Amino acid sequence: MFNTFVKLIKVVMQNSFVKSHGLGNDYIVLNQNEISFKLTEDAIRKICDVHFGIGSDGILLKVPSFNAQFGLRILNPDGSEAEKSGNGLRIFAKYLYDYQFAKSRKFTIETLGGLVQAEIIQEKNGKAKTVKVDMGKAIFSSPEIPVNCEKAECIDETLHLEYKDYQINCVSVGNPHCVILTDDLDE
Repeated sequence: MFNTFVKLIKVVMQNSFVKSHGLGNDYIVLNQNEISFKLTEDAIRKICDVHFGIGSDGILLKVPSFNAQFGLRILNPDGSEAEKSGNGLRIFAKYLYDYQFAKSRKFTIETLGGLVQAEIIQEKNGKAKTVKVDMGKAIFSSPEIPVNCEKAECIDETLHLEYKDYQINCVSVGNPHCVILTDDLDE
């Protein structure tokens, strides 16, 4: 088992990859045309393992697209696939621009969650410095997110935890999020 794991990491290290982060959300970027191994769920889990693998919050896989200039599969560390990730998309857009796949500052990316417009807002020495992606319209409908909420939209609802109550808001921008607004980050 351990030898198989070590062999996989060696194979990954022999392939071209980029590791980057957006606001602390880190991803490994791979080009499907440049890897010599199969990205199985098990392989993804091992690669993303923070202790024994390369370590990341997921893998951004550049794939062909028939509907956009670029295709992207967002692979979670458990091997499942996400529809969208704002930080992941910005990382991927920077990768496309920095490695000269994207020939202009505006381009489209196809994800499982649909088409996304990306734009390089600011560059320095030919590298993207500021990236903007249009994630589309946020979804607040409880069944569409999905979230187990008695109301049609889970806005300013109270979540009772063992020691404290929190006011939560649930939204999806391709992946479900539970947002807690606060005036005090130390709280």
